[in-house]
Amino acid sequence: MTIHGRARVLGDDVNTDYIISSSRKRETIDPHQLAPYLLEGVSPEFAASVRPRDVLVAGRNFGCGSAMEVAVTVIQAAGINAVVARSFARSFFRNAINNGLLVVECDTAAFQEGDTVTIHVRDGEVRVKNDTRDVTVAGGSLPPIVQELVRHGGLVPYLAARGSL
Repeated sequence: MTIHGRARVLGDDVNTDYIISSSRKRETIDPHQLAPYLLEGVSPEFAASVRPRDVLVAGRNFGCGSAMEVAVTVIQAAGINAVVARSFARSFFRNAINNGLLVVECDTAAFQEGDTVTIHVRDGEVRVKNDTRDVTVAGGSLPPIVQELVRHGGLVPYLAARGSL
């Protein structure tokens, strides 16, 4: 599996309420209706600047706070296929995998806004390359089941493909 995109750099402790504000979730949790408000509390123009296949690159504790899975699905609805962070809140990490969003833990210090990023996953080993700066970092390994869930687009499509749903 290979993902290639533009780095959108965030800091530490990006909580789920920053990803999508609780005030926006009062009327709907439809991720496609919420995508225009992605990270509006951090940067009001962020959602409008997202391009398909952008990669979120963050610091420590990405996705902390509420365990609402809409924080994951709104990222996907915006066209983002992967999040690379120094560390993740466990509930966000699990929700991401269950919804087919690739999440990679690694050192993100070498990435700057707009850099070109390539993520390679092969035999469970993950490498994240900053193509702009020619720097490659090792990501946390991904067990085969996690790779399968991401390839299928999440837990439900994975189970449906296996006839287990």
